[in-house]
Amino acid sequence: MKNISLILLLAPLLSSVASYAAEADFKLVIKDHRFQPAELNVPAGKKIKMSIENKDATPEEFESHSLNREKVISGNGTATIYVGPLEPGRYDFYGEFNKDTAQGVIVVK
Repeated sequence: MKNISLILLLAPLLSSVASYAAEADFKLVIKDHRFQPAELNVPAGKKIKMSIENKDATPEEFESHSLNREKVISGNGTATIYVGPLEPGRYDFYGEFNKDTAQGVIVVK
């Protein structure tokens, strides 16, 4: 009986912790030295998991000063980057090796 009471008492707390810890999954693709989509809309206040697939044969580096992240993605490879939780706003990113074409923004709402 004590165990059931303890579970009932802790259930709301554990539920709120689990929902806060849940992350949102998003995918970016690099193709022809461009990020697709170039604008990624994500929710505020959540940890974000971005899977980046590079469909080009050459490597590219995901770079973002506003997110404080950089990661090289090998040609025909994938990488995962975690950010957040983020405040509402715009966070620019670009491809270090193809700055003229590989540009994007994460819009947090």
